[in-house]
Amino acid sequence: MAEPRIFTSPEELRAGVGGQLGHSEWLEVDQKRIDLFAEATGDHQWIHVDPERAKTGPFGTTIAHGYLTLSLLPILVPQVLRVEGVKMGLNYGCNKVRFPAPVPVGSRLRASAVLQDVTEAGGGVQVTALVTIEREGGDKPVCVAESVSRYFF
Repeated sequence: MAEPRIFTSPEELRAGVGGQLGHSEWLEVDQKRIDLFAEATGDHQWIHVDPERAKTGPFGTTIAHGYLTLSLLPILVPQVLRVEGVKMGLNYGCNKVRFPAPVPVGSRLRASAVLQDVTEAGGGVQVTALVTIEREGGDKPVCVAESVSRYFF
């Protein structure tokens, strides 16, 4: 099990800027997860949900939606970065998101994170983390996102 880096104050967060926070556990992306994401979002493009047609497509199999990969941040990031002792934490958004490589069905993914910035914002602190999701055996990341969160102590 991955051990997250735990922060309990704005000062600890600021001191952590620039540091690599390790890796999450591996998470398999199966067809059921892809199909459920298609149902939730209405994105039923065949490269995601039609295994037979996808065999003859550009990837040779179905692939996860890019936004499905991004939506795994709430599962993966707390395994490497956790802020405790807060009254509330919010997902504030992303500054930049890229999907450099596809996620074929059955892939195992994990995340790593680096704290980029911690600033005062709205009565709390705004934390920007560069999150990289990699595919086991892949040569390029499958998602790179600047994730922005706000924490109120």
